[in-house]
Amino acid sequence: MATPISANFTRLTSSDLLKFKHYLVENVNRSMEGEELQFGDRANFIKTRLDEVYVQTKVNLPQDLRKQIFEEILDELTGFGPIQPLLDDPEISEVMVNGPKKIYIEKNGKLAKSPVTFDDDAHVLRIIDRIVLPLGRRVDADSPTVDARLPDGSRVNAVVPPVAIDGPAITIRKFKKDKLSIQQLIEYGSLTPNMAEFIRACVIARLNIVISGGTGSGKTTLLNVLSSYIPEEERIITIEDAAELQLQQDHVMRMETKTSNTDGKGAVSIRELVRNSLRMRPDRIVVGEVRAGEALDMLQAMNTGHDGSLTTVHANSPRDAISRIETLVLMAGMDLPLKVVRQQISSAVDLLIQQTRLKDGTRKVTAITEVVGMEGDTVVLTDIFKFEQTGLGENGKILGDLKATGIRPLFSPRLEAAGFKLSGEIFMPSPLARNQRF
Repeated sequence: MATPISANFTRLTSSDLLKFKHYLVENVNRSMEGEELQFGDRANFIKTRLDEVYVQTKVNLPQDLRKQIFEEILDELTGFGPIQPLLDDPEISEVMVNGPKKIYIEKNGKLAKSPVTFDDDAHVLRIIDRIVLPLGRRVDADSPTVDARLPDGSRVNAVVPPVAIDGPAITIRKFKKDKLSIQQLIEYGSLTPNMAEFIRACVIARLNIVISGGTGSGKTTLLNVLSSYIPEEERIITIEDAAELQLQQDHVMRMETKTSNTDGKGAVSIRELVRNSLRMRPDRIVVGEVRAGEALDMLQAMNTGHDGSLTTVHANSPRDAISRIETLVLMAGMDLPLKVVRQQISSAVDLLIQQTRLKDGTRKVTAITEVVGMEGDTVVLTDIFKFEQTGLGENGKILGDLKATGIRPLFSPRLEAAGFKLSGEIFMPSPLARNQRF
C-alpha cells in the first residue's frame, strides 16, 4: 500500500508533487481493480475517486495546481499521459518523443520542442504499452520496434532499448479527420487552378500517376485529393501499410498490411495485397506507398490493363523517383536487366507529381512531369509545370512561381478522348495562364 502523503507541506517541491501524484494514481488504480468500466464511465469514476482520495490526504493545494494535477492524472489513466494534450491539439500534426525529457512537435509545418516531459524511461514504456497492447501488439527487448495504427487512424511507431540508445521513443503522425479539398490546396498555395484542372483531367482519363516526395511532404494528402476525382461508378481497391486514405466513393475495398504474430508468422505484405487485388476485379488500384518489391507488381498491373492506378514513392525529384522505382523493382528478386526495368517504368507510368515540403514549412507541388518514354537506356521526362524559387521573404518565407513550362504533354489525345480538351492557355508560361506567385 502506498504511504499516505503528509498534510504538513507548506512548500511543495517538484519531487513532492511527483510523489503526491503517484500516490493519487496508485489509490485510484487500486480502486478500479475488478471494475469493468466503459470509457465514459471510467473517466467519471476516476474523477469521483480522485476527489475522494484528495480529501483524505488533507493536502490543500492551490486551485490551479490541483486542476493541473487532476488533468494530468486523467490523461495518464484514460489517455496517453503527458502527450495527450499534444494529441488533442488540432494544430499539431506530429508528436515525436526522443526519450522522457525531449518531446518535439510539428505545428503548422514547423518543428518545435515541447515543454511537456515524461517522468522517466519507465513512464514512456508504460505509455507505449498503453498504445500497443490494446492493438494486440507488443514491444520489448526481443521485439524492440513496432508500427501500429490508433483507433482514430493516427500512425504510431515505437522503438525501445536496446535499439533506442537514449531511451524509448515514440513517433505519432496524427490522422486528419477533415480531408483537404483541392480548393483548400489552391488557397494554401500548394498548386494553381491550372495545375488542379490538369491533374483532374489526368485522373479521370485513367493515366497512371506516381506522387513522389520526402517524409512529411504531404504525399498522402495529395493522393487523397487525386483519388476524389475517380468516378463514383468505378471499383477502387486501396492498399496501405496503415489505412490513411479517406475515399468518399461508395464502391471502395480497403486493405491493410498485417505484421507477423508473436511466433513470427502470419504477416501479409503490400506485395501480397497488390497481387491479390488483381483477382478482385479492380477498376483502380490505389497503393498508399510502394517501398519494396511490390513496385514490380504495381508496374505489371499498370502495364496489363489496370489504367488509372495511383501510388506514392519516397523521392526528392521526378528523376530521383524513377531511380527509386528502379531500385524497388530490383528488390522483388527478379534478375531483370536495368534497361528492361526502365522500359517497364516508362511504359507503365504516365505522370509524376513531385510534392515537396519547403524549408519554411510550406508544402507545394513543385513539379508535374510527363514520363515520355525511352531514349537509348534513359527514361525521358518532360516537366509540364514547375515551381521556381525567386527569393526569400520575411521570416524566411520562400518566394517563387508555380507555372507552366510551355510544353503540352504527348498524352493530350488521351485527355481529349476522355472529354477534356484543355485550353492551350493552361500550358502557357505567361500571365494569361493565371499562374500564381507565392
